[in-house]
Amino acid sequence: MQVILKEDIHNLGYKDDIVTVKDGYGRNYLIPQGKAVIASESAKKVLAENLRQRAHKLAKIKADAEALAAKIEGIVLQLGVKTSSTGTIFGSVNTIQVADALAQKGFEIDRKIIQIKESIKEVGTYSAVVKLHKEVSANITLEVVAE
Repeated sequence: MQVILKEDIHNLGYKDDIVTVKDGYGRNYLIPQGKAVIASESAKKVLAENLRQRAHKLAKIKADAEALAAKIEGIVLQLGVKTSSTGTIFGSVNTIQVADALAQKGFEIDRKIIQIKESIKEVGTYSAVVKLHKEVSANITLEVVAE
C-alpha cells in the first residue's frame, strides 16, 4: 500500500514523501492518526502541485538548515552528570540533556531531531547527529564529565 506522509516519521520518511507500507500499518495506524493519506492518483497530482508551489519556500528552509548546520557542526558540549566512584553514570544521557546544553549555547533545537547513536552510560566522549532537514545534518561532540 502506498501512502503520502503528512509529517516526518522516524525510520519511515519525511513529510510529503510517497512510501510503501504494509496494509495493516497504513490502515490501522498511519491513516487514522492523521499521519498519512492513501496515495491515489488524484492525491499524487495534488501533492505534485503543492510541491511545485512550495519549491522556493522549501529551498529557503533548506538554506536556513544548512546555515544552522554550519554554526553547530563540530560543536563540543560538556555535560556534567552524577556518577558513581567507578565512572558509571546514574541513568544515562538522553536527547533532552543535549537539547538543554545546546539551548545554553544559544541554539534552540528540538530534542526529537537529535540522534545519539549509542547508549551513554559512562564518562567519556561521544557523538550525536542533529537532523535539521531531510538532506542536512550536523555532528556534535558530547563530552560527558562527572559533576
